[in-house]
Amino acid sequence: MKWLHAIARLKHRVITLALLATALSSPLHADDRSEPAATAIHHVFLIVLENESFDITFGQATSAPYLSHELAAQGALLTQYYGIGHNSLDNYIALISGQAPNPETQKDCQSFVDFHPTARQLDANGQLAGQGCVYPSSVKTITDQMHDAGMAWKGYMEDMGNNPRRESPRCGHAAVGTVDQTYRETLTDRYADKHNPFVYFHSIIDDAAYCNQHIVPLDTLLGDLREASTTPNLVFITPDLCHDGHDAPCLDGEKGGPVSADAFLRDWVPRITASPAFQQDGVLIITFDEGTDAAACCGEQPLHGGPPPGQYGPGGGRTGAVLLSPFIKPGTVSRTPYNHYATLRSMETWFGLGYLGYAGQSRVHTFGGDVFTRSTP
Repeated sequence: MKWLHAIARLKHRVITLALLATALSSPLHADDRSEPAATAIHHVFLIVLENESFDITFGQATSAPYLSHELAAQGALLTQYYGIGHNSLDNYIALISGQAPNPETQKDCQSFVDFHPTARQLDANGQLAGQGCVYPSSVKTITDQMHDAGMAWKGYMEDMGNNPRRESPRCGHAAVGTVDQTYRETLTDRYADKHNPFVYFHSIIDDAAYCNQHIVPLDTLLGDLREASTTPNLVFITPDLCHDGHDAPCLDGEKGGPVSADAFLRDWVPRITASPAFQQDGVLIITFDEGTDAAACCGEQPLHGGPPPGQYGPGGGRTGAVLLSPFIKPGTVSRTPYNHYATLRSMETWFGLGYLGYAGQSRVHTFGGDVFTRSTP
């Protein structure tokens, strides 16, 4: 199998170099909304925070100055970035599969139950009609695509396994068919299934050895960052319920909210940006799962026969996002509309993959020349 993966990686590199040569034949402009010239991206680091609107995070009275001032000044600020729904879980699922919210994912799946389809197959938009939590193996994620293409991925989950009676230290999740005990933090364990999208797909969790290898505690990232060859192509980072800003205050008295989220970024972002993989061909995306209203962009549609994604409106609200990369000039500001489906589409574009679910819609665009404003590091 190793030689098959080697061939797949070589093929991807050839395609990537060809695309890059084409892209770099034209200059980049900050108002260019076309597919990006950043086809040399081969390592994606994604950090998802919780429950803040753009005006709160990036406004004058921000409680997250490291993100809103320092990091935004180092990279690109996306002022028109949107979540796709409410509450948390449906946004995380959209980021890796392109599936729209259903009534159970909108409720954050407090019971960890199987998804029950009302259709035999995916529709023309790659959506599976029905409702529930853990999707059947017919519903794929970007990780399935990457595995088939010979690329590496990992989900790094802070606090996962702190209390092994709640969840395993690797591939931690509630048993299918049970009430999810990880829904709220405890004094010793602030991990939550609802912020770990990978455990909601049978294509991942049904192979225990595979799942254990790919869904791991956050502290293992330190070793993986030491060399580009040990850093996965996709690094998905979920802080715990306090450090992602979800809880405020936290049970142990920590402030939580944007203050703790900003401290988490101040700790981890320099480690990522100093890593060989990031400096070689990386991008770090920092965003929030949802905002505080139901605004949307990019022609967002609901699941066929399903509820409005924002419950009381079409989307998950304007959150904003910050991107850092050697291919981004410091101080870049993009006003192009993007959402979580656009993040999925962008990752699939950079990795040479097809588009899943609503990432394939015509009004959803890959992050373009408005974001990637530097052709070479």
